[in-house]
Amino acid sequence: MYAEFIYLVYHTYVRILYIVCVDSGHTVDYNKGMSYLFKTIRRYRMAKEFTQQEVADKLKISRTSYLAMEQGKREPTLSEAERLGKILGITVEELSVEAQPNYPKYLEMIVCYLNLVSGDGKLPKTKLAKLLYLADFAWFYTELESMSGMAYRKIQYGPVADPYFRAIDELQTDGLISVQQKDDALLISGNTTARRNEDKHLSIQEKSLITKIYKKWESKNTNEIVRFTHEQLPYKLSFVGEIIPYALITQEDGKYVY
Repeated sequence: MYAEFIYLVYHTYVRILYIVCVDSGHTVDYNKGMSYLFKTIRRYRMAKEFTQQEVADKLKISRTSYLAMEQGKREPTLSEAERLGKILGITVEELSVEAQPNYPKYLEMIVCYLNLVSGDGKLPKTKLAKLLYLADFAWFYTELESMSGMAYRKIQYGPVADPYFRAIDELQTDGLISVQQKDDALLISGNTTARRNEDKHLSIQEKSLITKIYKKWESKNTNEIVRFTHEQLPYKLSFVGEIIPYALITQEDGKYVY
């Protein structure tokens, strides 16, 4: 398990460096990526109710050195990384999601997007999935945490969160949204009841970001947003069927985060 932890620490950056080699137009913001990693470590430390001093003592380093690690200012050595994984009990599976999924908040994000739609009030199902992805990864870009905590998988028409299709079915069953077939597309619209369920989980700042993303893509069709997400580093650097590491978005050019 601890060898896997070391692998996880470094494998994201190996893939990033590969892109840099084949495309000199990209640069690596290594410090931002490492800040994400050690913010995750801090979360696991706090969940274990360890103080920084206690972890530092177990690692046989000073508290100052450990603090620099949590702040992303200092990398652990391989031996420190191995001991840290053992102390915190971190597995690859736990770190790959990078946050605890907040399913009710994810449902609220869907409703928030649908409430922004003008005209016929409908969004194609695939376009909506991409808008949700952009909100989660764009929030991570600045905050180093996902908005909903959902894991997104690379599939042919991905990226898409694993519970997306279930979420749409549940919202439809509960009468909060309507789904209509038009040619080969499924069109989704929010019902009046849904508007009363939008303000429980999303902050003002999160709703503001969702609005900005929607406004940018409002006039674009589904194929355009699919191409955009497929050209971003997180999708390009992940393997088919793999959970897409949020940390990869920290290496994207700020102009192309959403």
